Amino acid sequence: MPESFKVEIAAGASVTANAYAAAKAARAGIGLILGHGAGAGQSSGFMVEFANALAARGIDTVTFNFLYTEQRRRLPDPNAKLEACYRAVIADVVRRGIGQGRLAIGGKSMGGRIASQVAAGGIDGVAGLVFLGYPLHPPGKPEQLRSKHLPDITVPMLFVQGERDTFGTPVELRPIIGKLKVPVELHEVAGGDHSFKVLKRAGVTQAATHEAVLTRIDQWLRATLLK
Repeated sequence: MPESFKVEIAAGASVTANAYAAAKAARAGIGLILGHGAGAGQSSGFMVEFANALAARGIDTVTFNFLYTEQRRRLPDPNAKLEACYRAVIADVVRRGIGQGRLAIGGKSMGGRIASQVAAGGIDGVAGLVFLGYPLHPPGKPEQLRSKHLPDITVPMLFVQGERDTFGTPVELRPIIGKLKVPVELHEVAGGDHSFKVLKRAGVTQAATHEAVLTRIDQWLRATLLK
């Protein structure tokens, strides 16, 4: 079971974070903060599964609720408030020494986008970014790109993107990340959608798909942060 703790965002406002301790036998000395997507909080099946699985692989993983989720509101806060919340969580995690100074941030969909904006704006103590379905654009609106800030990020990035992602396919991402000056890797989830769900006719199980994604994240974090 994760250890829950409160993170103060502003006077009288706090959010809940969950720390999933890395398995001692496999502990890498790496921390990873994952923000949730717009439609579901840190208690969603996806977030819990990935946090538990990464911890089992030796990655100290922290999830948290954005303030609007904590307050049981449906619509996400404005970008500035979302970023302020993420920054407060990073500061708290750093104070706690999670990851021993080797910390990556990211998240599912919106959570990853906010992490990227925080990194682009400048943040101490962050050594990498992990995106689980980066929302490159709203579904059906490929002209509304959310990539203008990406060149301002100065740390390595890992994009995990479903082949059928309506928020942006790997094909759409490649020319954008190909222009970035920092090390960037793209892991394509064959047949996967925005949440990496695969069709039955794909010939691969959902468990095997998630296993491959989790293994890639673990390998990338170790290769990138343990240099």
